[in-house]
Amino acid sequence: MTEPIGTASAAAPFALLAELTYACPLHCPYCSNPLALDDYRDELTTAEWQRVLTEAAELGVLQVHLSGGEPMQRRDIVDLVRCASGLGLYTNLITSGLGLSERRAEQLRDAGLDHVQISIQADEQTPSDRIAGTPSYERKREAAALVKRLGWPLTLNIVLHRQNLDRIRGILDLAEEMGADRIELANTQYYGWAGLNRTELLPSRDQLERAEAVVREARERLAGRMEIIYVIPDYYSRYPKPCMDGWARRQLTVVPNGDALPCPAAQELGRGLDLPRANVREHPLAWIWQESPLFQRFRGEEWMPDPCRSCERRGLDFGGCRCQAFALTGDAARTDPVCHLAPDHEIVTAAVAAANDPARPRDGALTPRPQLGRARSLVAAATPAVRQ
Repeated sequence: MTEPIGTASAAAPFALLAELTYACPLHCPYCSNPLALDDYRDELTTAEWQRVLTEAAELGVLQVHLSGGEPMQRRDIVDLVRCASGLGLYTNLITSGLGLSERRAEQLRDAGLDHVQISIQADEQTPSDRIAGTPSYERKREAAALVKRLGWPLTLNIVLHRQNLDRIRGILDLAEEMGADRIELANTQYYGWAGLNRTELLPSRDQLERAEAVVREARERLAGRMEIIYVIPDYYSRYPKPCMDGWARRQLTVVPNGDALPCPAAQELGRGLDLPRANVREHPLAWIWQESPLFQRFRGEEWMPDPCRSCERRGLDFGGCRCQAFALTGDAARTDPVCHLAPDHEIVTAAVAAANDPARPRDGALTPRPQLGRARSLVAAATPAVRQ
């Protein structure tokens, strides 16, 4: 069994990702939601989420990102936005756009919603609907137009992969047409359903080089009009990214059943660590952030093995992504195999070599994320006792 190492102090978190539900009308094969979706049917009630938001504000959180699944499938979404806004939190709705009717959008605006982020899958209807697993392209365009009409800042998020990366010029043109203030071009992170589909999602080096050239041109052309964020795949990096700016350093996630996590992909990792879970139904958020074994486990540098422990970059990338290390090696304490110095780096080089095999088919079959039902009322008022 792996034990917590030391007790590192923690500054207040900057942001809370509130994954309100894993129910979603889309079936995206790159979804980062966990594979064991049925484990998350027992969702926090309205009152429980309101308490979490209150505790987050008291802890020092400044931003709350309302996500899922599809947060618009929560009937209490307006109440939760009103609560967060009343606490002085900056509120960002991360949505597919489906369910964002004009009436609901006006209710959210009146409740104090600050920002809307809409996901898109491609620049044209046929590939977009194929990747999303359901007709959704036109509804996303309508939702984006509604967001602009109501005066919100609009961010578009596009998860890039082997089957849409060659469409990046059209995607940027679509974002410009929609009047997006910001676009996040994020290459797939291989957790959850994306991990299951990695073989068919990991792009080739040629695709990445072409995409990067398009992004450079667009940044010059659209400077001052649209912010363009472009994130390359970890597998093509020499060094790992500082996952979430370091384990439990600046952000935390609360998932539908109340589990609190140092990052959105840590569900499976928590099981592998054999540590007690940190759940908001059992502990206050402040205790979870400051003292829970799960949040302490990889905070700071004391836990690091070599080569991380002796590396001059250890305070920059913090050993890389713990979830990625666990997914690829089965040991969350290993150096992230993305790093070229990692003992397990050959796992990544083998995957990259396979992605660049010229004999590989371009668009192979993908396993779609399934639909999820819910087991309990989303607006129940009772809040269970909190135990320290």
